[in-house]
Amino acid sequence: MSELVTGEAVALELRPARLPSRALAVLLDLVVAMIAYIVVTIGLVASTAALDEAAQTALSIATFVLLLVGAPIAVETLSHGRSLGKMACGLRVVRDDGGPIRFRHALVRGGIGVIEILMTFGVIACVASLVSARGRRLGDVFAGTLVVRERVPVARTGFVPPPPPWLAGRFSGLDLSAVPDGLWLAIRQYLTRMQQLDPQVGSAMAERLAGDLAGRTGSPAPQGVPPAAYLAAVVQERQARDARRAFANGSAVGAPAAGGASASGVPTGYVPSAAPPAAPPSYPAYVAQAAPADGSGANQVGGQPEAPVSRRIEAHETSPADRPATGFVPPA
Repeated sequence: MSELVTGEAVALELRPARLPSRALAVLLDLVVAMIAYIVVTIGLVASTAALDEAAQTALSIATFVLLLVGAPIAVETLSHGRSLGKMACGLRVVRDDGGPIRFRHALVRGGIGVIEILMTFGVIACVASLVSARGRRLGDVFAGTLVVRERVPVARTGFVPPPPPWLAGRFSGLDLSAVPDGLWLAIRQYLTRMQQLDPQVGSAMAERLAGDLAGRTGSPAPQGVPPAAYLAAVVQERQARDARRAFANGSAVGAPAAGGASASGVPTGYVPSAAPPAAPPSYPAYVAQAAPADGSGANQVGGQPEAPVSRRIEAHETSPADRPATGFVPPA
């Protein structure tokens, strides 16, 4: 990558084109220009046979200059740095600050290109491109331009496995504001590649990342929760918070109740649909409250008996065969 700084002090990461791709683009442009030159020359010879030798020589020189020098300059100017060969190779000529080129840039590149490409068969251009750190030839140096790649291969992002169901909503109270972006990226890369790592190496890496994440959040990982499952659950919690922030300012989603519309166009009786509740944890949870001291089995609130609230909530626990494959194992 090459970092260019624009006039607004914005750093651009561009990938300069190297010699093989540039040479192929120039070769394609020369082939097209030579074909056009041969066709036009044959037409001129047939149509100017009655002229003297000096006039035919002048027409030949003018045709050479227009087709092999003027045409590339005009094409690069009108297409903002993309000739036929560059379009085929995915290249573009830009200024040093990343902006589109103009006529003066194309004129300098084309004029010097006659010397370093046509007259020396590309030897000077190849040497200059090999010596330059960003692969620029002499025409680019004098014009203040750079040839960059437009088509950059996109890296495939791996699949981040979801956390186990028994950790759903477990970390909704964590403070994630102090976690840096570099740590989030490292955790995500580990989760996408943990199946490809050696078990011992992956376990050590998960413990280290879990320790760093717990140190940033100020809350240690729960006892008995595997480090990889802890990381996946916290990443899912962060994604859920980002989604809520992204749609916080959007239009409310809901269904209009029976009734007409108001003067403002909003249906009367419209009730926005509430967000779906978080899934309850699939491990047993207990909520208990001590019975009153008088042994009556009821609490006294304002002189009125209240139903006892001591109870045991047993959440439904599915069998291991019914659980989705997440790559994690629930704690014993």
